[in-house]
Amino acid sequence: MSWRIRVEHLSHYQYAGVVDSSYNEARITPMTTPWQMVLDGRVEVEPANQPLRYLDYWGTVVHAFDLQQSHREMTIIGRSVVETNVAAGSGAHLDWTEVHSERVRDDFAELLAPTVYVPIDRRISDIANTMQVEQSPATAGLAAIAWVRDQLTYVAGTTGVHTSAVEAWDGGQGVCQDFAHLALAMVRAMGLPARYCSGYLHPDPEAFVGPTHKGESHAWIEVWTGDWQALDPTIGEPTGERHVLVARGRDYADVSPIKGIFHGGPTAHLDVTVNLTRLG
Repeated sequence: MSWRIRVEHLSHYQYAGVVDSSYNEARITPMTTPWQMVLDGRVEVEPANQPLRYLDYWGTVVHAFDLQQSHREMTIIGRSVVETNVAAGSGAHLDWTEVHSERVRDDFAELLAPTVYVPIDRRISDIANTMQVEQSPATAGLAAIAWVRDQLTYVAGTTGVHTSAVEAWDGGQGVCQDFAHLALAMVRAMGLPARYCSGYLHPDPEAFVGPTHKGESHAWIEVWTGDWQALDPTIGEPTGERHVLVARGRDYADVSPIKGIFHGGPTAHLDVTVNLTRLG
């Protein structure tokens, strides 16, 4: 059954001094995919500005803008309405020999290579080798997210935006970003192409139409085994109608909601508010 969800994402920056100019990118507008239709998607900026909208290398919607007037505050608001369904692939799955073929390794080289957030770790590789023997490619992703849930406890504030998969694993705690990075480390160690996904998760599986819920950005992964499987290691199951996909990439560095540079006083305070409302 499909859901229709309204998303409001507000980021408000207050600076310790006057900012003379800034250059920014916002990735807060959902993507249109075979299982997700964006019915409305807008980004507003204060001080007033008209962002340039384009798709980045990974197909994510980006709103880029620069502010050339002096300012002490900046507000970015993303408003969208999305119709979501369960991500249903073709069901085509390869065997391990096909997944590890030179053609696949070449086609998906960027989604197999290590990154700062998802480095190579010998311990993870050893576990991945065992898991690969016990699983088919089609079931390996589910086994990986089950393993991640056994390794990490969800505790907010124990990691930061720069924490790697290995650092979170060693600490045994993290948030959805860490769950996703550790899952990527495991499936990539098995030779499965995989990408990081960011977006939103409606917090109430039984949500009624009408009430607005406080939410936040969320992260999960997509694993390729001949077709893409979308899996959420934080909740330990495939994604569903509650998930709103915004961005894809190799890791968090490719999908951060707001990034930019500015000239002037440092950021003194940042407020981020996400509101999710089921409309149908």
